[in-house]
Amino acid sequence: MDYNFLATEKKWQQYWAEHNTFVVEEPSDKRKYYVLDMFPYPSGAGLHVGHPLGYIASDIVARYKRMEGYNVLHPMGFDSFGLPAEQYAIQTGTHPAVTTERNIKRYRKQLDRIGFSFDWTREVRTSDPSYYKWTQWTFLRFFDHWYDSKRNTARPISALVELFYDSGSKDISAHSHPHDPFTAQQWNSWDEVRQQKMLMNYRLAYLSKTMVNWCPALGTVLANDEVKDGFSERGGHPVEQKKMMQWSLRISAYAQRMLDNLDHLNWPRSVKEVQRNWIGRSQGATVHFPVKDSDQSIEVFTTRPDTLYGATFMVLAPEHELTESLTTPGQQKEVEAYVQQAKMRSERERMADTKEVSGVFTGSYAINPLNGKPIPVWVADYVLSGYGTGAIMSVPAHDARDFLFARHYHLPIVQVVSRPGEVLENTDTWENAYDSKEGHLINSKDINGLPVDQAINKTIEILKEKGLGHDTVQFRLRDAIFSRQRYWGEPFPIYYKNGMPYALDDDQLPLKLPEVDKYQPTEKGEPPLARAKNWKTKEGYPLETNTMPGFAGSNAYYYRYMDPHNEKEFFSKDANAYWKDVDLYLGGDEHATGHLIYSRFCAMFLYDLGMTTEEEPYKRMINQGKIQGRSSFVYRIPGTNTFVSYHQRKKHKTQKIHVDINLVDNDVLDTEAFKKWWPQYKDAQFITEEDGRYICGREVEKMSKSKYNVQAPDDLMEQYGADTFRLYEMFLGPLESHKPWDTQGIEGVFRFVKKLWRLFHDDQGTFAVEDARPSEKELKVLHQTIKKVKDDMERLAFNTTVSQFMICVNELTDINCRKRAILEPLTTLIAPFAPHIAEELWSKMGHRDSIAYAPIPPLDSSFLKEYSFEYPVSFNGKMRFKKALPLDLNKEEIEQAVLDDERSEKYLQGKPPKKVIVVPKRIVNVVVAN
Repeated sequence: MDYNFLATEKKWQQYWAEHNTFVVEEPSDKRKYYVLDMFPYPSGAGLHVGHPLGYIASDIVARYKRMEGYNVLHPMGFDSFGLPAEQYAIQTGTHPAVTTERNIKRYRKQLDRIGFSFDWTREVRTSDPSYYKWTQWTFLRFFDHWYDSKRNTARPISALVELFYDSGSKDISAHSHPHDPFTAQQWNSWDEVRQQKMLMNYRLAYLSKTMVNWCPALGTVLANDEVKDGFSERGGHPVEQKKMMQWSLRISAYAQRMLDNLDHLNWPRSVKEVQRNWIGRSQGATVHFPVKDSDQSIEVFTTRPDTLYGATFMVLAPEHELTESLTTPGQQKEVEAYVQQAKMRSERERMADTKEVSGVFTGSYAINPLNGKPIPVWVADYVLSGYGTGAIMSVPAHDARDFLFARHYHLPIVQVVSRPGEVLENTDTWENAYDSKEGHLINSKDINGLPVDQAINKTIEILKEKGLGHDTVQFRLRDAIFSRQRYWGEPFPIYYKNGMPYALDDDQLPLKLPEVDKYQPTEKGEPPLARAKNWKTKEGYPLETNTMPGFAGSNAYYYRYMDPHNEKEFFSKDANAYWKDVDLYLGGDEHATGHLIYSRFCAMFLYDLGMTTEEEPYKRMINQGKIQGRSSFVYRIPGTNTFVSYHQRKKHKTQKIHVDINLVDNDVLDTEAFKKWWPQYKDAQFITEEDGRYICGREVEKMSKSKYNVQAPDDLMEQYGADTFRLYEMFLGPLESHKPWDTQGIEGVFRFVKKLWRLFHDDQGTFAVEDARPSEKELKVLHQTIKKVKDDMERLAFNTTVSQFMICVNELTDINCRKRAILEPLTTLIAPFAPHIAEELWSKMGHRDSIAYAPIPPLDSSFLKEYSFEYPVSFNGKMRFKKALPLDLNKEEIEQAVLDDERSEKYLQGKPPKKVIVVPKRIVNVVVAN
């Protein structure tokens, strides 16, 4: 009887659902193991074969850990607030909740079909009010806390108010916006509005005017990772830089802690390096440049204050708050045009563009604080408002971009650092700036002759004495903009009184999304929530009309899985004390910055509040590689409907066009199906190969609908089964590597699954497992596999585990092994990888309970000891037979044993050998005279 995978998989998926097989036990005295996937956004297209790669790997770990005796938390949910659903709503009028529900049902059906062991009773959806109640609750905690830099922790705003009441701001060490100091008397004399404005400088969730990526077509702010080359990643609409009142999270307060903790995380080195660069700690000096003929000054941060004597001009970011006020009337028109032009370029573009030089002079001058010389102030878009102070002192002799700028606009270049033994040359002859990390100072008055490190310290001392600077540490990490001008997102639990934001009470949560007549901004340009009727508190105060960004619900979702049905708390202390943190987190490396930074920030904040036991959320993390599509191409003669086969294309001028991979089998195009694919191809003509076939070109590239190379898992599982699909995804290569998808290889894995089934059945298809005692050879095969599985599970090297299963099944088939003592433990080893067939075989062996909790067999190393070696025996270099000999024989004994073997007589033909070459535990080669 052949293996009926469709019936078997349906049977066991139904069994798991009916018996709550994977529902987590709580409370439990078992050791805990929490394995988590980055939960998906449910798009209308459903899953393609690349999506489940990480899910299959995490499911293997979850199943294996259960079988090791752990209490495993392996949940799944949906990141279901997304811009695509909103765009669809704008186009069709369909409520985003309807679209999202439809998409989730499709995802759930596909996920269940693959046989994942998720505990679906713990499912969370970020768009469910019962979940986003806690997103709103967390936001209110941010709003109600500040960061005490002395204690290095978050503290309630009420504690800050008490300090202000008693002693004003003079002794406060906080991560905050700069402001003028005030006394207790001043604080106590201020009205409520002024006090609230001051507190906004300290809140961890605060409202301020911020430069954002504004997309007019989408009517919303976009995060940096939602913008590519100045256009929105969703829809390709133009994006401009714009200053808007926005909610932000003061993530920068936690920068040092996030940086320090990276050393202790079991994460990929590349991800930790990306995080370090993103956080970007720099130690240097804050320097104030007085503006000539003005009471204003320009503040800059520099890591090289020693080069101040070489600063010959200054540059402001186009968005800098002083750009307008420092622009003289004669330069106003030119500066305004430049600033407008800069708004159309994203920060990422501006950072990447190192060749184009552009800028405009403001007409103003600043005074170099060390030499007193006036230097011109320019505006240029290579300076960004969000980095440092948005203004730089330009030292063109020792900075590449400053050098290019100075050359282009004929500005002075003064060398202030020299290499040891360097013969000084006129900087007019220089082709590039000198990277001055090492050397001695020149042309620098008080610090001449000092090495760079000493000169830095000396310069800071001089600046302090003059009251024009001080040493400081800055981070590249910026606060996260946390509001969007759209409908489909979490409403802010905020209302406004006298123009100031106030928090709703916790008992008013969740603040649910209201109904609106349209899902787009109002005619006045207000966010969609402004369309809602009576969008105000019961007292009549207006509610916030912005919504939270797409990432809001994914900041702390891993905690909610610990205690998903708790209506009184986000999660209980008892639940967190048991589950603590995520033991293994799997997801794509595209989240190496945004998501991981936000979730680490949230974890540290909740830790500060005393809600959690661990400061970091993810103990170990793995980035699975991407499965790349195998694209197919046809070659059309331009201006015609004639298509040229791959090997004929060089005879013609052609254009390469993607074609649906479902129309191609082993590079051969189904030409009739192609003609039916699109109406414009119905009259297509083909120049084929000599054998009449049309051969397509192929390339490995990103799997994408636009490239017609997306392979859905549904059809493959219908043809080969879920177990084959799971095994094949793991067999493709190392988990963390990118891998091309090729359905040709799945046939081999399918044959293995059928061979595994036959191992338990006789030639008539009857189940034939027997209780006979296993041989030493059979036990050796089994324990070699046990050892390999155990070793590979530690390293998550699943591709080599699948290879070992194939070797094991082949060897057991060759020796016709059907013994329970071998096949039963083998079934448990394969169960995490191919759970459906394992359940069926387990049941056939008489077990009434699921294999999901059967123990992993122990390793007996005694069966791995080698007592003999099977030598390949060659005659004149050609292998003729194999002979097993004890390992303790010497060379002479091995030679004699081979020559005494009756099979040797055939090749010696009665002649004595000229020479016998013996390499112990390798080969034996007998040289015979011709």
